[in-house]
Amino acid sequence: MVASLAACGAGSRPLKVGLAGPFSDDVGAPMRRAAELAVEEINAAGGVNGRPLELVIRDDYGDPDSAVAVATALVDADVVAVVGHVYSGPTLAAAPVYNAARITQISPSSTSPRVTQAGDYTFRVCPSDLQQGASLARFAAERLGFRRGTILYLNDEYGRGIRATFAREFSALGGIIDNADPYLGDAPEVGPFIERLARRNSSQFVFLGGNRGEAEAILRVAQARGVKVPFMGGDALEGLESAGALAEGAYISNGYMAGFQTPKNKAFVDAYARKFPDAPAPNQPAAATYDALYLLRGVLARTGTDAEAIRAAVAAVGRDQPAFAGVTGEIAFDENGDVPRQRVIIGQVRGGQVVAVEGL
Repeated sequence: MVASLAACGAGSRPLKVGLAGPFSDDVGAPMRRAAELAVEEINAAGGVNGRPLELVIRDDYGDPDSAVAVATALVDADVVAVVGHVYSGPTLAAAPVYNAARITQISPSSTSPRVTQAGDYTFRVCPSDLQQGASLARFAAERLGFRRGTILYLNDEYGRGIRATFAREFSALGGIIDNADPYLGDAPEVGPFIERLARRNSSQFVFLGGNRGEAEAILRVAQARGVKVPFMGGDALEGLESAGALAEGAYISNGYMAGFQTPKNKAFVDAYARKFPDAPAPNQPAAATYDALYLLRGVLARTGTDAEAIRAAVAAVGRDQPAFAGVTGEIAFDENGDVPRQRVIIGQVRGGQVVAVEGL
């Protein structure tokens, strides 16, 4: 009788899933909203074999040191898996903690090539810098016909990675990089670089391997100097369109756009708008988090809470098991926990909006 009661109790207890990201910023806040939507829908449909999902939410503030503390707290909270982190630096910092505890970690948006080298329990569901940098280089060389360009990049894990990938592919296609200059900080001192760019007048574009805030600062310097060549960059420029005329004409790559005209995505965007009527449309981390939680629902329904079984079942998606059809597209992991079949979309800022021009 006691054993029976214990079994019933265990069967109804929530399954805890960690959610880690910078929820206090504009990139991470939509991720939290999408996670809450997914869990609400999953639990309304019966949860996982009758057990509800429960989010254990921790804000890492986009900081690697905070991410380690968050990872430790989530391990101590007995989560069965973690969706997070958003940025590559925090994801890489936290990965050893999750791997040591044998907790499956799925990042929705960390693009560094090193992420899927961080351990057997670390996965991602977004195109990597290798995919995005190469796609932008091909777009610049083949679609736009550019032969020469300049690179400005943030001297960190993300900036160095996407810079190297873009430069390698663009050069392989016969392009010439006039200069590749690193910068530091949120308000980078790039005046001398922009001055040289304007004086030489040989570059047909500028590739920005950095974040939205730095991009706005650089664009203001370029505008003041009269530089009119187009700027382009990866998904870290998400939201640049809100800078108005300053960003007009810029090209931005990403793995997702809220305007995807698929039944799954339309249902997600509509549900998101109903639940959060005052919020902007979901971004890539939001959509990928929504997918990751639904993917985990299916995995947990098959495996229960055994850590090794969860990891093996996630790794089998797209290999020994069918790919997962999500709102972001088809999720199919390779042997490294990467998703090489995920599409890369390139959009252009037009009139304050990002309009897809390649990859849909």
